[in-house]
Amino acid sequence: MNLYDSRKKLAVAGVLCGVVAAVLAYFGNPANMAFCIACFVRDMAGSLGMHQAEVVQYARPEITGLVLGAFFISVATKEYRSTAGSSPMIRFILGMVIMIGSLVFLGCPLRMVIRMSAGDLNAWVALVGFILGVATGTFALKKGFSLGRSHDTGKESGAVLPILLIGVLVLGVMGLLKASEAGPGSMHAPIILSLLGGLVFGALAQKARMCFAGGIRDVILMKNFDLLTVIGGVFVVMLVFNLAMGKFVVGFDTPGIIAHSEHLWNILGMYAVGFAAVLAGGCPLRQLILAGQGSSDAAVTVLGLFVGAALCHNLGLASSGTALNAETGEVVAGAATPAGKIAVIICIIVCFIIAFTNKRENVK
Repeated sequence: MNLYDSRKKLAVAGVLCGVVAAVLAYFGNPANMAFCIACFVRDMAGSLGMHQAEVVQYARPEITGLVLGAFFISVATKEYRSTAGSSPMIRFILGMVIMIGSLVFLGCPLRMVIRMSAGDLNAWVALVGFILGVATGTFALKKGFSLGRSHDTGKESGAVLPILLIGVLVLGVMGLLKASEAGPGSMHAPIILSLLGGLVFGALAQKARMCFAGGIRDVILMKNFDLLTVIGGVFVVMLVFNLAMGKFVVGFDTPGIIAHSEHLWNILGMYAVGFAAVLAGGCPLRQLILAGQGSSDAAVTVLGLFVGAALCHNLGLASSGTALNAETGEVVAGAATPAGKIAVIICIIVCFIIAFTNKRENVK
């Protein structure tokens, strides 16, 4: 059964995904984060020792659950197809770009929507950049951009990433990986609940073809609003949750949101994410789902996300969020770092180079 053949089904899928995010937030995940792909991949990278930021290290079961949920449902519905070979190194770079842009903004497109539902005006500002980035990528598609065709491979190839993530989860449960004792990395729902939430979210996202960049791309290309219906469902549920829990606060410098109010860099960070996501064939969530249903090309992009997360914290590219000074009680505004600003500009330039040097007639 597919969900993308009916807007009502897509809306229900979005609502259910929103419920999963709300439940996880209620039981321990940071409320303003709930289910953030970029943040959770960053935490997993930290748990593996890829970076040393002690407050963001935790082997998030949700990421493993997402990929396994997509894997199991695609196998069950005979949609699993092991493929590879479509410009893997470029996809790796695009994964890095997506992560760098996300951590300059402080969230992936999914978290952007969740922050929007909590009244964070910075996320609404960043939405402008994301839409412009997707529009730029869509323009490149119209001009003939292509990373070439992927090819069928042995079924085992497509199962490599799911197996690796199972290994990470097992190591984390056994206490053999790093885990934050304070900060966002220390805030999480129970392991079983997180894994189940990821499995449900992954299965629904696979059947609904959920993609934040794809939703906007389809509107621009085909005037098709179907995929935005799923995203709307997530937004509505999280809005209700935030209102009910007293976490809906309209403003910019709001402590506890884990955000900053440097508008230009929120816009440019998400511009890079939207641009790169269209070129790569999907947002961070979509990349994990595609990897789960057998795409090694998407798995390479996911590896790029991990390396990008490591670079962000090892090289000081990630922004800081607005917070309260524990001693004075004053609000300390978050900010994008000088290195992060430079990195975002480089990422945007790289996206333009990739977008307009990879043409359909030049690849097979």
